[in-house]
Formats: sequence, C-alpha cells, structure tokens
Amino acid sequence: MLNSLPIVLVPGLACSPRIYEPQIPSLWRQGAVLVANHARGGDMAAIARRILAEAPLRFSLAGHSMGGYIVFEMFRQAPERISRLAFLNTSARPEMPELTEKRRVMINEVKQGGYRAVMDRLFANFVHPALARDEHLHRIVLDMADDVGPDAFVWQLEAISGRIDSRPTLAKIKCPTLVLTSDTDSMMPPDASSEIANGIPGAKLVTIQDCGHLTQLEKPQAVTDALLDWLEM
Repeated sequence: MLNSLPIVLVPGLACSPRIYEPQIPSLWRQGAVLVANHARGGDMAAIARRILAEAPLRFSLAGHSMGGYIVFEMFRQAPERISRLAFLNTSARPEMPELTEKRRVMINEVKQGGYRAVMDRLFANFVHPALARDEHLHRIVLDMADDVGPDAFVWQLEAISGRIDSRPTLAKIKCPTLVLTSDTDSMMPPDASSEIANGIPGAKLVTIQDCGHLTQLEKPQAVTDALLDWLEM
C-alpha cells in the first residue's frame, strides 16, 4: 500500500466527480477516496470549511483548477489534518480585475438562460486544440455542467472572483507536494504552476505534454501515474 490515509479530491469550476473518474480506481486501491462537493454557495473560506467538516480527520488532498484555490484555503484552515497536497492546473495568484469583469459578463449570461452556450464556449478553452471537436469529451463536460447546475456555477464564479492571494501560503507548506500542469493549458498558464512549485520547499513539478486544462480526462494515465507517485513521496 502506497498510502493508507483517505484521499480527498476537489474538482474544478463546473466539474463534478466525473473529472476524476479515470483516476479513482487506482487511487481507491491505495486508500478511501472522497470527491468533495464544492457546488454549494459561499466564498472560498466557507466552501473550505464545509469540505473540512465532511472530510476524514487526516487525509491526502488534491485540487484541480478552482479546486486548487479551495485546497489552499483548506490548508490555511487546517494544516495539521493534511498529510500531502497536489495542485493540478491551478494558480496561487489572486483574481485579476479584467478576469473578474469577464466573469460578471458570464454570470449575467447564465442568469439569462445561457448556461449551455457558456459551457460550449468554455469547452473549446478547456481542452487541447486537437480535442476541440472530441464529442466524447464535450459530452462529459456538458454532463458535469448538468451535475453542477447554473446556480452553483454562478456561486463558483463569485467565489473564484473573491479569492485571496495564496502566494504567501506557499512557504508554509512542508508536506509532500505535487504540482501538475500541462504544456497547452489556455485556462491556467504553466508558469502559474511553476510559481507554486518554486515556492513550496521540496515540491515536485510535473508537466503533461500535448494536453490542455482537463488533464485528468485528456491524459488520464499520465495523471494517474503522477498521483500514484505523489502517494509515495
């Protein structure tokens, strides 16, 4: 057994447990797996508190994209409960004003009934250009969007916009840490992951080649292998 502690996985924006479906069987063989519910209202601090209240006493913790922002907040609130950390395609930086404005436009469109149109546009940015017409991946993204629903999607956008700067937290992280990124992520530039890895003592940086933002689905075996290695760190 690589890891006897439970593993908590936090999905990203508009993502549900389906995002980790390719990895769960292999991770489950190493310990119990819990996919956190981040689709209930509140700011980042409130979302983190709710997940911590439902999580095991001590656990390994991984977050993808928005899930990484939540992981930073969970660590700030309860570092003693977390045995190891993994940040997948995420950033420690706060929201930029120009992105906040784009999210406001998106929120207004969703509230006017444009949720499906928003998700169709996001899909093109989520995946590697070679997969932009992949109907199977597109279906998974739309199914995850249905799992989350438009109301929770709006809450998530608002929480993302209000997140704090997690860069001062980096040097405080002493547990084994994986930072995973991909070379063609148009949603989260690889240098944001490099910044996290450089700021955490002993962190391991893994870059998945020919891959977009949805690494778990686009390159499932590479991500599974990286997570299994993480459990050995």
